[in-house]
Amino acid sequence: MPNELITVGREWFARDPVELSPLLLGAVLGYASEDGRVAVRISEVEAYRGAGEDPGSHSFRGKTRRNAVMWGEAAHLYTYFTYGMHTCLNIVAGQPGPSAGILLRGGTVVDGIDLARERRARASDRDPARGPARLAGAPGGPPSAGGSDLLAPPFSIEVRSVPVPWANGPRTGVSGAGGGSAYPWRFWIPGDPGVSVYRRHSRSHD
Repeated sequence: MPNELITVGREWFARDPVELSPLLLGAVLGYASEDGRVAVRISEVEAYRGAGEDPGSHSFRGKTRRNAVMWGEAAHLYTYFTYGMHTCLNIVAGQPGPSAGILLRGGTVVDGIDLARERRARASDRDPARGPARLAGAPGGPPSAGGSDLLAPPFSIEVRSVPVPWANGPRTGVSGAGGGSAYPWRFWIPGDPGVSVYRRHSRSHD
């Protein structure tokens, strides 16, 4: 049976992010604007569990105005700025309350490549969605996309009917508590050109 793209409901996303993450690989995230539609096939993600449980998560120290969407329904977008200049996209996972999320780290543009290149003028022609900042900018919408429902226009998401082959390892850029081999919650499609370049650096989670 072919591995088709299918539409799923909110309950599909309402599971532990570590379980959900590999199932998102190969999914296609779309965003339609007045300029046109861009769609990205997801090839790399990172899972983050909830408050008091995962030191690497933005929700670890509790609910704030910035991260409040993580306490809500699954399949909404949580966005944040990193290094003061890049937006990152996260999909809220699990049941309301646990504040779990999945960072979208890398992908490949499968529809609207010319428009995606316009939005990411400094990105390589090879793929303007390779890396979390590029992936967020290619479809359009961020940073105003925070809180948006992926199951409603202008967003759309389709997932694979059968999980694709995947690999996992430590999350990128998380040092100290929440980092290293104890948290092998980065998932990717081996050999996929949309997987980001791994760089060892730390980032804050306040």
